[in-house]
Amino acid sequence: MDTIIIDGLSFALPLFIIAIGGIYSEKSGITNLALEGFQGFGAFIGALSAVLMANASGTDIQNLFYVALLFSMIGGMGFSIIHAVLCIKFKADQVISGVVINILALALTTFLTAQINSFVFGTASDKFQLGVSDRFTIEGLANIPVIGAVFTNVYPFEVIIIVIALFAWYLLYKTKFGMRLRASGENPHSVDAAGVDVAKTRFSAVLISGLLSGLGGMCFAYSISANFSSNIYMGYGFLAIAALIFGNWRILPTLAACLLFGFAKSGGAFIAQSMALPSSFTDLFMILPYVLTLLLLIFFSKSNRAPRALGEIYDKGKR
Repeated sequence: MDTIIIDGLSFALPLFIIAIGGIYSEKSGITNLALEGFQGFGAFIGALSAVLMANASGTDIQNLFYVALLFSMIGGMGFSIIHAVLCIKFKADQVISGVVINILALALTTFLTAQINSFVFGTASDKFQLGVSDRFTIEGLANIPVIGAVFTNVYPFEVIIIVIALFAWYLLYKTKFGMRLRASGENPHSVDAAGVDVAKTRFSAVLISGLLSGLGGMCFAYSISANFSSNIYMGYGFLAIAALIFGNWRILPTLAACLLFGFAKSGGAFIAQSMALPSSFTDLFMILPYVLTLLLLIFFSKSNRAPRALGEIYDKGKR
């Protein structure tokens, strides 16, 4: 049971922070299927920064963990500018823009990783080796039955994600900026009539989604993959989108959905290991989060209510 909780949280929390990024974007009215691309490109920039700094200074790459997280957020935010410009400035179809950005991110990072490894490090590899992040245990609390697993073998990024998530909740629901952002996804013409620039508000929301997605991608690289590679693009961005839809575009219900997916994933892996199944059957158990996603969307999608102006291109002259 402890293993399921520990591994489930290490998967659910990065997924949650990516989903919060999606909530910010879609609450402002911008459909965001590009979370997958944001998380992958952000992780690429974070991993590349850590690898280059470690190589130049002779520092152990494990000591550059926080540097990698910082640059991954910058990289994800920078890459999200493409989606923001296409959807807001050029009024492109938001769904098509998201799909194209995902394809671009996968192709671009895979190519650049192989080329940089070849020309800079002299190795034929399509991965940046990072290693698994260190963990810590909170003594005392870890001894509590069942609940103690939450405080055992904790990744540092889990604490960072919780802090950022709390701030993101406060910013979205308790500040003037958050109120304007939510209003931009419900009735952008009212926001414009109040003297607020809808385009700037939406642009900011997409940048936040890129920043948070990049962080989530880097966390996956340091936990599940132990390196940056195409494994980062394993549908986690789309799983985050499913979580926020199931959570009805609200942060706390989305957390519940992410925890459900996380425990389904860790539970499937635990069952496969306990039964000593061949690798082909192990992969079969790993589809549990995705099967669960389909079932939840089938049974609960009718009760969900998306922001009224979600996906609509804002035309200031249209009333």
